[in-house]
Amino acid sequence: MRLSITHTTNNTYFYMIKSYRDNGKNKTKIVECLGNINEVIKRANGEDPVDWAKKYIAQKTLEEKENRATYYEKLVEGTPLSTEQKIFNVGYFFLSKIYHSLDLNKTCNQISKKYKFGYDLNSILSRLIYTRILEPSSKLSSFESSKKLIEQPNFELQHIYRALEVIAAETEFIEAEVYKNSLNVVDRNSKILYYDCTNYFFETEQAEGIKQYGVSKEHRPTPIVQMGMFMDGNGFPLAFCVNPGNTNEQVTLKPLEKQIIEDFELSHFVVCTDAGLASQENRAFNNLQNRSYIVTQSLKKIKGHLKEWALSSTGWHTLSSNKEIDLKDIDNSSSNETVYYKERWIKENEMEQRLIVSYSPKYAAYQKNIRNNQVIRAENMIEKPGSVSKSKLNDPKRFITSTYITGDGEIASTKKLTINQDAIEQEAMFDGFYAVCTTLEDDIGEIIRVNKRRWEIEESFRILKTEFKARPVYLKNDDRIKAHFTVCFLSLLIYRILENKLEYKFTSNQIISTLQQMNSVKIEGLGYKQIFENTELAKKICDNFNIKINEDFIGNIKMKKILNETKR
Repeated sequence: MRLSITHTTNNTYFYMIKSYRDNGKNKTKIVECLGNINEVIKRANGEDPVDWAKKYIAQKTLEEKENRATYYEKLVEGTPLSTEQKIFNVGYFFLSKIYHSLDLNKTCNQISKKYKFGYDLNSILSRLIYTRILEPSSKLSSFESSKKLIEQPNFELQHIYRALEVIAAETEFIEAEVYKNSLNVVDRNSKILYYDCTNYFFETEQAEGIKQYGVSKEHRPTPIVQMGMFMDGNGFPLAFCVNPGNTNEQVTLKPLEKQIIEDFELSHFVVCTDAGLASQENRAFNNLQNRSYIVTQSLKKIKGHLKEWALSSTGWHTLSSNKEIDLKDIDNSSSNETVYYKERWIKENEMEQRLIVSYSPKYAAYQKNIRNNQVIRAENMIEKPGSVSKSKLNDPKRFITSTYITGDGEIASTKKLTINQDAIEQEAMFDGFYAVCTTLEDDIGEIIRVNKRRWEIEESFRILKTEFKARPVYLKNDDRIKAHFTVCFLSLLIYRILENKLEYKFTSNQIISTLQQMNSVKIEGLGYKQIFENTELAKKICDNFNIKINEDFIGNIKMKKILNETKR
């Protein structure tokens, strides 16, 4: 900063001004008006006014360099509002820190050398990830949203679509590199792998490529695409695959698992899935070499003698005692959180596996309460016969039966709706029971604990669909669709790492909302004033990452240092 003296007809004024560059242009800004000549003489207190002013400005310059400066803004009524953007998001700094800790920038550089294109793949991929978490939308909107970040995009919209094709082609390489690099960032448990599938719908009626009509989990009559995903034992996404919407889920597990074995150099692990993915072929595949499995088992579908054994009241134990217990003798109140179990080895299709059945009084009370409420809804439906149609799984209509009778009980054309008590009693038989099959000979408590964490992969799919708005998908080309899910997968991994750094003490909505609200106002030529609330969560994020953006004002020099720190 330097001194500027302006002479007018009636007076002389002293100004502290600053020269700076903005978008490649040299500009000058008045930082502070020191006053007219008389005011400066008074402030100098006997010292030469020019010498005093220069010393004063030198001190302010030193404070600014040490990032201790107070910002000054000359506010004048009637000044036209600037057309330049002044509000920028700084919440993405923490996402950038994780992105670079995973060396995704280096991975992009490796890919760029291979293809030798002119655009900045690293800049594009990072912005697609940041905006997918902060402002999920179409690729066009993501391009516009990236302009709200302090670092402005150095690419054009057309480059995004070109980059998507490259990202799709290099997805497996990106997955393998990210896994390898993530081992230095978080603790990964590759001994336990969870697998599940979901699907995403398109806003189109035309089925083509991988967009195909299938069984939509959201019951939408539009083409869908299927996504399968592996998650490690600590809740971090490991790998994913994208398949046509009409693909049988059971055939998707083996190809992706083979990719993990080959590209990730993993061989000794336990695969945990639900019953829908536990085909005989998948079980056999994970009964080879050093692999094992834990899969849920429907008690309704096992052989009669096994079902009778599983539901009988005798032969139960607790995890803390080998004493045999009869379920008739226990307290079945909802407050009883004890888990009881029984086990036996069974042989099906020449393969031996361990059937473990657990019973929870608390879970039984929960299921009973849910069903009672559904029966009440079914009784209300009977009062309005027009609302009763074909029922679906877990639909209250499954408890309604219809018969055609006369007033004397003879068959006639009049339909009568009644509650099916047999269906209610049949379903109640299974209240509180849960079964898994496994080849492991480990402690039962540990097997039950591992299986319980399957909910985390379901939560990951929920985050993708709600917070990250991964559907509906608007892209048409198959490679761009795959790239879209690659971006979603990487976004989920980065978010999960952020969640881990925050010790899982906050919800996804709280975390993402806090990052979205972390905005700064650009003070031209000086720096940035923070305009977000310094909440408990905001403080914790800044402290955990040692990125102190929760200060009232940050000068340009310090802000540049912070930006550089996020990329180390």
